Amino acid sequence: MELNRNRLLNAAVFFSSNTKYCGKIKLFKLLYLLDFEHFKATGRSVTGADYSAWKFGPVPDQMNEEWEHPEEDFDAALEIVPEKVIDFVRETVRPKVHFDDKEFTPRQLALLERLSAEHRDSRAPEMIDVTHAENGAWAKVWRGGTGRNQHIPYELAVADDDPNREAILNRSKADRDHLAAVQYVGY
Repeated sequence: MELNRNRLLNAAVFFSSNTKYCGKIKLFKLLYLLDFEHFKATGRSVTGADYSAWKFGPVPDQMNEEWEHPEEDFDAALEIVPEKVIDFVRETVRPKVHFDDKEFTPRQLALLERLSAEHRDSRAPEMIDVTHAENGAWAKVWRGGTGRNQHIPYELAVADDDPNREAILNRSKADRDHLAAVQYVGY
C-alpha cells in the first residue's frame, strides 16, 4: 500500500472532530478500523498506512513515529493537548483545520460517519477491546505477544470463509502490481 498522507490526516481530523475523548489510543484504533474494514469490503485501505501489532492493539506506524515531533502538515492539522486525568496524562487530539472530504469516496465517507457514531462516546479501554477482537487481524499477528511490533498485513482482515475473499485479494494484488509498474516506469 502507498500512504495517502492527506487522507490519513483528514481522517484524524474527522475522528477528532466527531468523537469525544479522542486521544492517541482511540485515534489509532479508529484509523485501524477505518483502513481494515474498508479493505475487508474492497481490497483497498483508505489511508494506505502500515500498522504494527503492539500490546494495546494496532498502531499506525507513520503517525506513531511522528507523534512527539510532528511534520509540518501534521502540526498544521492537529493539536495534541495533554490533560491530567487523576493519576495520568491523557493526550487529547483536537483539529486545527476543518475536515476536507475531497479525496474520500462516498463509501469511505459513510464508513468514517459510521465509525464515529459507533464510537463517539467510547474511551480508550473500550477501543482496545474492539480492536482485540478474536480472530481479527491484530490478534492473528499478536498471538499472545509473539508477534510484538510485527507488521499487520491488510489481507488478514478478510476472513478465510468470506465468499468474496479471492476477488478482494485479487483486486488488492492488481492494485499493488499496477503501483509497482507505474513506479518502475517512473510516472
